[in-house]
Amino acid sequence: MKPNEYIKKAKRTAIKKYPFKKTGDVTPEIEHSIMGIVTEAGELMDEVKKAKIYGKKLDKLNLIEELGDLMWYIALILDHLEIDFETVWEKNINKLKVRYPKKFTENKAKNRNLEKEKNALKI
Repeated sequence: MKPNEYIKKAKRTAIKKYPFKKTGDVTPEIEHSIMGIVTEAGELMDEVKKAKIYGKKLDKLNLIEELGDLMWYIALILDHLEIDFETVWEKNINKLKVRYPKKFTENKAKNRNLEKEKNALKI
């Protein structure tokens, strides 16, 4: 499946009308998507916690399920922002090239040129 096809299929199951209104520039679609992203990230962390703290076997199937849910929310916000996965991926790599021209270093991680990074993200 291609990324844009995924977004289209994800939208099929999206809420059409929200019980809450826009606040400033924050639309219900943005708010719902970010709430979902945070929730799904928490569920991923819970799976890791169970493995690390309680010694349970890491449930990779559950990780895949939660990653899928996370991708669904990301697809919805990308659609709402009228941007696609490929553009976000490209901009992220551009930013990382600015931050780490050759490879990751702790020094580069701690001493970032935020202005150059922002310029690498411009569309």
